[in-house]
Amino acid sequence: MKSTVVPGTTESIVSIIEKESAKKYGQDFGVCVNPEFLREGRALHDFMNPDRIVIGTGDKKSLAQMEDLYKDFGAPIVRTNLMTAEMIKYASNAFLASKISFINELGNLCKKLGVDTYKVAEGMGYDKRIGRQFLDAGIGFGGSCFRKDAEAIIQKAKSSGTEMRILQSALQTNLEQPIKIIEVLEKRTELKGKTVALLGLAFKKDTDDVRDAPSICVIKDLLAKKCVINAYDPEATKNMKTIFPSINYTQNVQDALKGADACLILTEWEEFKDLKDDDFFRMKGKIIIEGRRVLQREKVKNFEGICW
Repeated sequence: MKSTVVPGTTESIVSIIEKESAKKYGQDFGVCVNPEFLREGRALHDFMNPDRIVIGTGDKKSLAQMEDLYKDFGAPIVRTNLMTAEMIKYASNAFLASKISFINELGNLCKKLGVDTYKVAEGMGYDKRIGRQFLDAGIGFGGSCFRKDAEAIIQKAKSSGTEMRILQSALQTNLEQPIKIIEVLEKRTELKGKTVALLGLAFKKDTDDVRDAPSICVIKDLLAKKCVINAYDPEATKNMKTIFPSINYTQNVQDALKGADACLILTEWEEFKDLKDDDFFRMKGKIIIEGRRVLQREKVKNFEGICW
């Protein structure tokens, strides 16, 4: 079982197999929970270089076969039962989602205080108990996993008579975070009738995935405020067109910026790091707001971060 499934799912499947086949688990057939921990856009690298390998099973023969399969990977092996292996996957995703929401909430405060959130994250990250990864403040997480998995484990907790208050708050923070970039923009200009360039549509760089992307919330809000949108993404345009077929999609950054009153950067694509002041001269206005930390001060002088 490689899929992310609610704890208890695989045990129920084993029971069904035993009942329907009249075969005995651990004798006539084997089952293992072997969750994957792969980042989208980095799946092959992560598969070949795992931080750990989780094998959940109650069958010694199956465990031995799985250990043999992974013997050359050189990663720690966590051996456990079926349900614990399922929970490890959910706990990992839930913690990372909470970590992102924490730094975003902290970033919202840092912005009000005039503190650089990224310097705070750097100072925190040297602490081995905390680590620097997933402390990049911005418009929040997207993708097919974090929200879905968090909601699933919250429901599992409720059905078990308990609550996941921290995780519930993390999801609420993430739901509200993308719209904060609109709030920052509205402090700078009246939006009705304005043209806004959106750089980046995918929920993260190196993928065309727009599932649960923060850009969706931003586009909905801008359209509700009667804005014209020029959008550019090197990979995700086709997928976003299925959601918003009527906004303007451009072939490059320059066309997106041309005549725009404001620019919002929503994905941390590498090509955006090379942007210079000259690239933004095509704009009618000079309002540039980052939802991800991409632009470099030595290349672009005037821009603002959503929460830094």
